[in-house]
Parts: sequence; structure tokens; C-alpha cells
Amino acid sequence: MRVVLDTNVLLSGIFFGGVPGRLLDAWQNGQLALVLSPAILTEYRRAGAQLVVRYPSTVTTLDPILALLAQAATIVNAPALPAAVSADPDDDKFLACALASRTPVIVSGDKHLLRVSGWSGIEVLTPRQLIDRYRLDT
Repeated sequence: MRVVLDTNVLLSGIFFGGVPGRLLDAWQNGQLALVLSPAILTEYRRAGAQLVVRYPSTVTTLDPILALLAQAATIVNAPALPAAVSADPDDDKFLACALASRTPVIVSGDKHLLRVSGWSGIEVLTPRQLIDRYRLDT
């Protein structure tokens, strides 16, 4: 199953594990295929660098993980949406990526993205909803 991961889901999985970490395990095991755009990868890098500074004892660098993502994920050029969809314009990059790649699901806990679930046939699910609905066993 192809999915777009919100930045918070990816970074929570890397830094803290839990349910978002199970999604990364499902990706590693071939149960999920990750889709992202250059804009999303840039945001992963920016936000990840901030967390490395904040939690240096957990992870000292995200470079290997981001390099793996850049190689193993499907990267699509996603043009900006013609009009804002989410109340938070920074979230529209995830919708644009899902739309451009015909990816049916964005995984996020972000309230702005969750509110636009169903837009253009794109469902926004929390990590728990995705695991429960698709019975991802990691």
C-alpha cells in the first residue's frame, strides 16, 4: 500500500518509536511503500535537524535515514495546489504529493490534514487508524 507520511509521523517513528515506529517497520518489511516529494523531503530534513539538536542523545544525525528515504521511497514532482485546501498552508504539500502520485492515503495526526480527509479521494488517517484498518503486523 502506498502512503504519504506527514513529517510528525516520520520523525515520531524515528525518534520515539511507538505506533509511528510500527509504520516504519511496516515500510522496512515491505507492507508499505512511502511516497514523497522534494518539498516533503526538505521539510523532513529541516524538522529532523531541529529534533537532533533537541534530543542529541537519541539520534545524532538523520542523514542515513533521509538518504535511505531518498533512494527507497517513490519521489514525485508535485506541483503546488492551485488553491489552499488545508487551514495550514504548510500541509498542502502532502495533499499535492498524494494527488500527483495518486496515493490514496496520507498518514498524519495533524488536525488540519485530518479535517480535509476525503478531498480529491485522498484519505487522511492517523497512524493507529492505518495499522488497525490494514492490519499491519510488524
